[in-house]
Amino acid sequence: MKLKNSLLLLLTATIWGVAFVAQSVGMEHVGPFTFVCARSVIGGLALLPVIAVLRQTGTNPKQTREEGRKARRALLLGGVCCGAVLCFASVFQQVGILYTTVGKAGFLTACYILIVPLIGLLFGRRCGAKVWCGVGLALVGLYLLCIKDGFSISLGDGLVLICALLFSLHILVIDHFSPKVDCVKMSCIQFFVCAGFAAVGMLVFEQPSWEQLLAAWAPVLYAGLLSSGVGYTLQIVGQKGMNPAVASLIMSLESVISVLAGWLILGQTLSVRELFGCVLMFAAIVLAQLPERIGGARRAAASD
Repeated sequence: MKLKNSLLLLLTATIWGVAFVAQSVGMEHVGPFTFVCARSVIGGLALLPVIAVLRQTGTNPKQTREEGRKARRALLLGGVCCGAVLCFASVFQQVGILYTTVGKAGFLTACYILIVPLIGLLFGRRCGAKVWCGVGLALVGLYLLCIKDGFSISLGDGLVLICALLFSLHILVIDHFSPKVDCVKMSCIQFFVCAGFAAVGMLVFEQPSWEQLLAAWAPVLYAGLLSSGVGYTLQIVGQKGMNPAVASLIMSLESVISVLAGWLILGQTLSVRELFGCVLMFAAIVLAQLPERIGGARRAAASD
């Protein structure tokens, strides 16, 4: 189960890493609130037929009226919380990218790998020493991968740091609700809630038009169907039952994958420094996975 969840989160990171190109291109035609609103509507609509098919083919466990009421309440509350946090995190990221470099934005966004276990401590979620070593190793790898011309804090950097904090909260909210609800339904609700919040900002701060959306149809469609509809749904399913700190480490590979995608698809070169950063990131993921397996082997050996 843990291996399956890890692979789902790795696929999520791959989709998000490649989607960075779509986000950058889309922002050339529409504002951040419009982009987030459009992609979220597409993501939500894409999941409706999936939910319908699962309802026809799945088997619903028997529940009392009280159990059903609690399940629906948890599903609605989880979807609203996830959608609200996702909206603000996405908007802060989109706006922050306008005022900082792509490298800094990638590094600062992925700082959720440090923020998640720190916040988790407040709620009694402890991590082993190897997970913390993995976090530190990943941060060094991200720095080598993303930061090239010194490090300073600007307005855009501050906005992306807020985005990293919000994405950390999003991961922890999913960790709380995913064991209790239907993950696909919660993902669908979160997209429509996210779209609703983004629509308010779109109407207040931007002047969207159909011409702008048509000009950005390809990146919006990719971000909506794959990055939102598939990616965030896989995140919810993959995080179910996983340590959120380990999950955040796996998903932070989106920074590595975005660089590799630029190398493979766009022909961008990778320096020795960047390659070493990629190696450190992958090593951090492997290290974070070791505690349970080694601990489990020792317990098994002791019982023999």
